[in-house]
Amino acid sequence: MTNNFQRALGEGGFGIVYHGYLNGSEEVAVKVELLLRVHHTNLVSLVGYCDERGHLALIYEYMSNVDLKHHLSGKHDVSILKWSTRLRIAIDAALGLEYLHIGCRPSMVHRDVKSTNILLDDQFTAKIADFGLSRSFQLGDESHISTVVAGTPGYLDPETGRLSEMSDVYSFGIVLLEMMTNQRVIDQNREKRHITEWVALVLNRGDITKIMDPNLYGDYNSNSVWKALELSMACANPSSEKRPSMSQVISVLKECLTSENLMRNKNHDMESDSSLELTKSFDTEVVPRAR
Repeated sequence: MTNNFQRALGEGGFGIVYHGYLNGSEEVAVKVELLLRVHHTNLVSLVGYCDERGHLALIYEYMSNVDLKHHLSGKHDVSILKWSTRLRIAIDAALGLEYLHIGCRPSMVHRDVKSTNILLDDQFTAKIADFGLSRSFQLGDESHISTVVAGTPGYLDPETGRLSEMSDVYSFGIVLLEMMTNQRVIDQNREKRHITEWVALVLNRGDITKIMDPNLYGDYNSNSVWKALELSMACANPSSEKRPSMSQVISVLKECLTSENLMRNKNHDMESDSSLELTKSFDTEVVPRAR
């Protein structure tokens, strides 16, 4: 099925992901570790499993457009993601996390939210992947549980000993900043090494254009960007008590997308009006005058 595990797609928190075929035609990704079974439009779907000689492999749908990090990198001859596309990807990912937090019983915390774990299908629908580090727990009277440090440096919640849904919110805030800036989360050569510190520094200088990905060439609605930036920094607040829930995150992101779409529709209408005026002007010039 995986051709003796010859083509590795990547490596997640608890195993290697291989490319394979199911029944000779369906592309799948096979991960050699037991992962939790959850079902949502914005979570990578489990197709099946294989148990051979004591080795268990779970088979997941193949995501043809790789991951968010792949498209932000600007490498591999990929097209630049528009701001509206990035917002849709962010909303998709947030919906997947919201399902883990409030749609699952018991609740689940992903613990390793990052741009390489946000996969994209052929329509650029985003789906959360890699539940190797996921942890489920009953909230009851407790809003968190104590746990060992898990996750990826740079995306890790500063409150590493207090695992809760807010741990995922922090990591998601870092992903949002990554999407907006196209900067590395940690860069040793930058004036401020961590992306949150760098964004705060540039914000204090009052120029948002220095924060946004230059590949966007300013093609975005400033209100949409400011709202998304404020949301990102709120998610990445060092204090978990001051962070929004994923449901609140989704609501704000949808407002950002609405603002962006309104700007684009307005620009389109203005272009249409200009074209109409030009046509009228041209027609006036060519109509023969009465003798």
